[in-house]
Amino acid sequence: MTAADYEVLDPRFARLVNANERVETLFTGCRWAEGPAWFAAGRYLVWSDIPNNRMLRYDETDGSVSVFRQPSGNSNGNTVDRQGRLVTCEHSGRRVSRTEHDGSVTTIADKWRGKRLNSPNDVVVRSDGSIWFTDPAYGIDSDYEGDHAESEIGACNVYRVDPGTGEIDAVITDMVRPNGLAFSLDESLLYVADTGRTHGAKNPAHIRVFNVGKAGKKISGGKVFADCTAGLFDGFRLDEAGRIWTSAADGIHCYDPDGTLIGKVKVPEVVANCVFGGPKRNRLYICGTTSLYVVWLMVNGAKTY
Repeated sequence: MTAADYEVLDPRFARLVNANERVETLFTGCRWAEGPAWFAAGRYLVWSDIPNNRMLRYDETDGSVSVFRQPSGNSNGNTVDRQGRLVTCEHSGRRVSRTEHDGSVTTIADKWRGKRLNSPNDVVVRSDGSIWFTDPAYGIDSDYEGDHAESEIGACNVYRVDPGTGEIDAVITDMVRPNGLAFSLDESLLYVADTGRTHGAKNPAHIRVFNVGKAGKKISGGKVFADCTAGLFDGFRLDEAGRIWTSAADGIHCYDPDGTLIGKVKVPEVVANCVFGGPKRNRLYICGTTSLYVVWLMVNGAKTY
């Protein structure tokens, strides 16, 4: 195994990576790269460069990079819904938006109980069409990632947008700074990272796991799934076996569904997020501070992301 690129902490990790494959740099020049989203039909990736208020596009067919949108509302997390549309969290826009097939942009959520959201951070779309997103205050804490402002809500919550009515419900209200999130393969569990450590040494730096009700509207539980061993967890994705591939200060950490940290993909910068892509979903695209990276794995990403 190439020690420079991989760290095997459990034998289960060794078969997931290829010692002949290196972590490749595809693009550099961002200030804080985040929110990669893979569009399988076009074989391209869209990601955010938050402080530069732009979204970039990587074309896998020829390796080119271009500006997808600028200004972008200081976009952060992105995902692709079941209809192939881009769903985006905007810091300065203080909203969750959707880019329609004709290029127009629709506001999905910008208020809760009549008050403006803080700065939506990450988002995932469930198979029933409901949109779940986190709303910490990083985009209003200063002018670096958005526009400095006071929180109108006074809390940092996780929300669910009903696919039929558009109603917005706060489903998790006890986190310090909710961040990345993802459903388990059968959608019976919701994993959510809390990066509260940025606002206090005794605050959380972990991922919690919640039980999702049969109707897909209510959640319960919330035990700690894993504590970060290097910096903070941020965004993460699941592979087809339900393993979590999550960002950390030293690269990507891979967790077995039983909560064991089994290995790492080493990246030379602090990592913010990742997504599986490529025709076979066996390429892990990684947003690490200034750059976009990729590593080819021996496992495939879940079809739902």
